Amino acid sequence: MLLEETSGLIGIAIVAILVIIILSMFFRFVPVGLWVTAYFSGVKVSIGTLVGMRLRRVAPQNIIRPLIKATKAGLDININELEAHYLAGGDINQVIDALIAAQRANIDLVFKQAAAIDLAGRNVFEAVQVSVNPKVIETPVIAAMAMNGIEVKARAKVTVRANIERLVGGAGEETIIARVGEGIVTTVGSAAKHTDVLENPDSISKMVLKKGLDSGTAFEILSIDIADIDVGRNIGASLQMEQAEADKNIAQAKAEERRSMAIAQEQEMIAEVQKMRARVVEAEAEVPLALAEALRSGNLGVMDYYNMKNIAADTSMRDSISGLGESERDE
Repeated sequence: MLLEETSGLIGIAIVAILVIIILSMFFRFVPVGLWVTAYFSGVKVSIGTLVGMRLRRVAPQNIIRPLIKATKAGLDININELEAHYLAGGDINQVIDALIAAQRANIDLVFKQAAAIDLAGRNVFEAVQVSVNPKVIETPVIAAMAMNGIEVKARAKVTVRANIERLVGGAGEETIIARVGEGIVTTVGSAAKHTDVLENPDSISKMVLKKGLDSGTAFEILSIDIADIDVGRNIGASLQMEQAEADKNIAQAKAEERRSMAIAQEQEMIAEVQKMRARVVEAEAEVPLALAEALRSGNLGVMDYYNMKNIAADTSMRDSISGLGESERDE
């Protein structure tokens, strides 16, 4: 009897444990609490839809909670569109926040457009905010040269408003800054004198605005204000000085080349003279041999030799006397 009671209790305990396990698995797999929250928030979604999200590896709370927020804001959004955007890697919360902000600001923005902007990598909620509250983009210091060669440095503040229709495929802030910088350089460069720009800095803003710099961008330029303007270097004078220095270096190089060529020619002439002297010395060294050969062969007599020596001595004496006279005259 006792054994039967014990067996019955064990069976009941096993059944209770199995029921608890089944219920816990059921409530874990089927988000009943989320369904209850959605139901009392006015979101009509079935348990089967939530289970289907589980099977598709989609966290139901990531879909239902933004849907509840959209429903409370009065937006009519399909749950399948939200799930598709989530599976595509989009940020549902950001899209819903952007749609709510656009609705409050009376901006025409639909879910498909907001989802496309989000998937394009842009912050759609921030874009809506910038569309309502314009944003100020400050450019770096831009240096330009007037026609008189004086450098002018300017820094501008560009007030822009997001253009929702051009957010997909439109250029960003970097393009705006680059185009404004190009416009400042062009305007300053077309001025005859730098003082003209300093006296009328608003002329830069007017000229730049006329160029339609926001074409093809995700923004609409509202105004361009010159925040700071200053005078830089005298680039024209610097360029002239650099050119003069370059011309001087070229002239010096050419002069050095001519001097080197003259020295080389002089060295060649000295070498040639030394060769000639060597040949003369060599020829003079052969004279005694020729005289000896002439005496030996009888072509030159002894008296002829002495007469020649007397003539050479007389010539040497005359040269010495002539040189002494010239030195005395010099004194």
